Amino acid sequence: MEKNNKIKMYTDGACRGNPGIGGWGVFILKEDDQIDLNGFDLKTTNNKMELTAVIEGLKSLPLKTEVTVITDSKYVKDGISNWIFNWKKNGWKTAAKKPVKNKELWEQLDNLVEKHSVYWEWVKGHSGNPGNERADQLANKEIDNYINKNN
Repeated sequence: MEKNNKIKMYTDGACRGNPGIGGWGVFILKEDDQIDLNGFDLKTTNNKMELTAVIEGLKSLPLKTEVTVITDSKYVKDGISNWIFNWKKNGWKTAAKKPVKNKELWEQLDNLVEKHSVYWEWVKGHSGNPGNERADQLANKEIDNYINKNN
């Protein structure tokens, strides 16, 4: 199958404190459309927000969509591209025989990835990539909105 670059999905998670108040952001670029998605969680971790961003982004797409997911999270990219195969084979245990953190989110992501054709790209965070910067702004906007409403 030839790679289709028509849909790009930039994802990012943010957290103030870890655990703390978290936000996630998704910026989707289609041929002639741009979509912003974001949300927040009162008590979470950065890794949970990184995973949630990708999950929510994929959930927003029609089934069998060919999409390039661009993330600045090596945790997400390496987890879904490499580590997950052994986690599943080992009953959701790490190489150190410990339970995989965020198992429920990994299972959701794994299920969604099977319903789409996903290509993964990693980009260095805060390095001037416009799509990544937009996803970061969306994630932090949710945190800022909560803080501003509750101060």
